[in-house]
Amino acid sequence: MHRAYLSLGSNIGDRQEQLERAVALLDAHESIRVESVSSYYETDPWGFEDQDAFLNIALGIDTDLTPDQLLAACQAVEQELKRVRKIHWGPRTIDVDILTYGQYCSQSAVLEIPHPRMTERGFVLVPLAEIAPELSVKGRKVSDWLVEVDRSGIRKI
Repeated sequence: MHRAYLSLGSNIGDRQEQLERAVALLDAHESIRVESVSSYYETDPWGFEDQDAFLNIALGIDTDLTPDQLLAACQAVEQELKRVRKIHWGPRTIDVDILTYGQYCSQSAVLEIPHPRMTERGFVLVPLAEIAPELSVKGRKVSDWLVEVDRSGIRKI
C-alpha cells in the first residue's frame, strides 16, 4: 500500500455534499482506503476570481493503485459528479488533485507528483497541514511551507 494525499474542492451546488460524495466514492473504490479527512475550509477563488467561494478539504488515503491508476480513479469521481472543464481554474462541482504519492516523483505531461503548485496555495496547504503537518514535500515539512503562503481568504467552517 502507498500513502497518498489528495486535495478536493467544490464551488458549484451544495459544496459540502459534493465533497462528501467524492470522499464516499473514493473510499468505495476497492483499491482505495480513506484514512484521514481534514476539516472543511471555505476559500476565496484562485486564478479565475469571478466565481463563488470554494469549499476545500484534504484526504490521506492508502492505495495499491499505481499513480496513473489513482489519477484515473480521481477523474472517474470528477466525471461521476459532473465536473465540466470550461474555464481554466473556473467553477466546478468537484476537483480532485493528487498532491503526493509516497516518495514518488513524476513530471509527465499527464501527471506531476508532487503537485507542482501545492506549496504556493494556502487552500491546499491549510487542510493538508491539519492532517499531515510532518509530511515532507520538496524537502520541507508541510507545516514549514505553510508559513510562507497567503492564508487570507481561508476560513475553517
